[in-house]
Amino acid sequence: MIVDDHPVVRDGLRGMFDHVADIEVVAEASDGFEALALARSARPHVVLMDLRMPGLDGVGAIQRLRAGHPEIKVVVLTTYDTDADVARAMAAGVAGYLLKDAPREELHRAVRTAAAGGAVLAPSVASALMSRPAAPEPSPRELEVLRLVARGSANKEIARTLLISETTVKTHLKHVFAKLGVESRAAAVVVAMERGLI
Repeated sequence: MIVDDHPVVRDGLRGMFDHVADIEVVAEASDGFEALALARSARPHVVLMDLRMPGLDGVGAIQRLRAGHPEIKVVVLTTYDTDADVARAMAAGVAGYLLKDAPREELHRAVRTAAAGGAVLAPSVASALMSRPAAPEPSPRELEVLRLVARGSANKEIARTLLISETTVKTHLKHVFAKLGVESRAAAVVVAMERGLI
């Protein structure tokens, strides 16, 4: 499935797959909400997803797709390769990140690789990720706070349990969010569990 808010881009991408025997475009969507609706009926194996779209943007759509259809692989196809864009997409669980100037053969290879369970990155994105220093791990105290969050404790309860102020709890959570590259308590718990930190 191709998801992009520009009809010309969707047409161009469809044309790139028209004569490829083992790849079929089963649906096209112009925003994240349409993509979610079509995913139920079209059941694509791979989604080529733009990041910046009106309504529900690419990252929001990826998060919901991954939650509702974990079997669907998502490859970002965008013109943006800033650190923030890449980090948000990676945190959402994409199988790949390509730029729209990718040659036809690279797109074909990316779809096949994602469908087979592999990962694919544009060279510029791979270079940026490799040169980025590794993010520090949350401290033992920050993980203690996160474990209590995972149990459903509110900041006030966490503060009382650990004998610290609510402000300190909030500071610890802010640091955890930054270190794990997330923006919410739920996402922090999920990422920490996936990494075996809690």
